[in-house]
Amino acid sequence: MKDFITALDPNYQLDKYHIKNNIAVFYISSKMSEVKCPYCGTLSSKVHSSYEREIQDLPMQNRKVILLVKTRKMFCSNCKCEKKTFSECHPFVENNGKKTRRLVQNILFTSAQLSSVNAAKILKSNSIEVGKSSICSLLKKNAINCG
Repeated sequence: MKDFITALDPNYQLDKYHIKNNIAVFYISSKMSEVKCPYCGTLSSKVHSSYEREIQDLPMQNRKVILLVKTRKMFCSNCKCEKKTFSECHPFVENNGKKTRRLVQNILFTSAQLSSVNAAKILKSNSIEVGKSSICSLLKKNAINCG
């Protein structure tokens, strides 16, 4: 299971996991001691607080996969930065994204040649939870990559 997380990103570790019914939940966190401020680029190691962020990933063995990512809110150590705190960015997901980049690519690949309704049905049968309107939004955002 640890290899699954390091394949996602080598700077992340598996803290624990559980499988219930058709869902696998992985609790992961960053191994990095310092995080770069997205506003000014200064490295910070001072943690303000933390919270769990739920991100859907590619299914595994016909199970929906949920990553519960421990996300740190950090203090920026640059006194000239416009922001005093910032949330840790994860390289495998867009800011405020709910799906990993590799899952988004899978959805785009599947839905590029189908209607959004049919793509949603096929993806659901493969344990990927996505609606037709989400597919349309992803296709519009990524139109340059689709074709």
